[in-house]
Amino acid sequence: MSKMIEEIRQQPAALEQTLRGQIRAAGRLRRQFETRRPRLIILAARGTSDNAATFGRYLFEITTGIPVSLAAPSIFTLYGANVSFRETLVIAISQSGESTDTNLVLERARNGGATTVGITNEPRSALAGLAEYAFLVRSGREKSVAATKTYTGQLLVLYLLAWALGARIALEDLERIPEHAAKALALEPHIAAAAERYTFIDHALTVGRGLNYSNALEFALKLMETCYVVAERFSSADLLHGPIAMVESSFPAFLFTPAGVTWPAMRHMLAKLQSFQAETLVITDQSNREAAAMAPRAIVVPAKLSRRGVVPDDLYTPIPYVIPAQVFAACLAAQKGLDPDRPRRLSKVTRTL
Repeated sequence: MSKMIEEIRQQPAALEQTLRGQIRAAGRLRRQFETRRPRLIILAARGTSDNAATFGRYLFEITTGIPVSLAAPSIFTLYGANVSFRETLVIAISQSGESTDTNLVLERARNGGATTVGITNEPRSALAGLAEYAFLVRSGREKSVAATKTYTGQLLVLYLLAWALGARIALEDLERIPEHAAKALALEPHIAAAAERYTFIDHALTVGRGLNYSNALEFALKLMETCYVVAERFSSADLLHGPIAMVESSFPAFLFTPAGVTWPAMRHMLAKLQSFQAETLVITDQSNREAAAMAPRAIVVPAKLSRRGVVPDDLYTPIPYVIPAQVFAACLAAQKGLDPDRPRRLSKVTRTL
């Protein structure tokens, strides 16, 4: 059994520990933001953490109305530019806390007067020391190169930061996320059986929209680094602007399809891909019976995750949705005879400038 699948299974406990361990820190930050709210948020990250940052961009803009930018570290590391950070919240996300360029962005931001937050697994890391406020993903050290429990822990901390910024996020809803994660994990035998059909694929497409766009990015990354599948990742809107021309009969396509505001666009995309006879599989939940009925292959999380009265109604779907994708990648790697814990040419900590 790979360490990757072991760490995937640890996520319900890791999420619960992260929430319990960081709620007080989020409360302190919430009190500060009540008197000094940022006008801009900048997120700095690389790799899987950058996919979490993409989720944060959607989450913060949707729930707080504060504009968000994703940092381009080369502006500082290569061009040496001077950037104004007045009234800005800068959040750096790194599993190890030792990403050179991410840390440099945070250092420049703090020196420039920004409020700085670091999200990391490592309390003694450089990132934790640089940040004015350090939030710890309490998942334990990951041993597999492929990050899994770190990603979902980062998403959970981003929910807490949105709550601290005044978003209408209910803490009791966040407390249910570990339970939903456990329900998603219960699908592992079904997912393993589904992955067998794809043993010999060497290319694929992952599609999401809105809050689940980051999951499309992360699923594709997992397929690339653990299964060596050339995976293209798109929002359903961007896919229509040219790249859909590459899709042909039997082309593998994986779609995240919650009920709610993104479903009409995703339904249109699913129907279009099926008209091309693409090999489609959807990840959804019991709130969207139409998606499960439309797709010949579906992974359905056994919970109603999209709810009326929650704004947006798919707000709490991303963590339970990405877990089946992680399991799928781990199972597919095993079926291909690959070791997802030690992908070729990769190491756990990557330092770039």
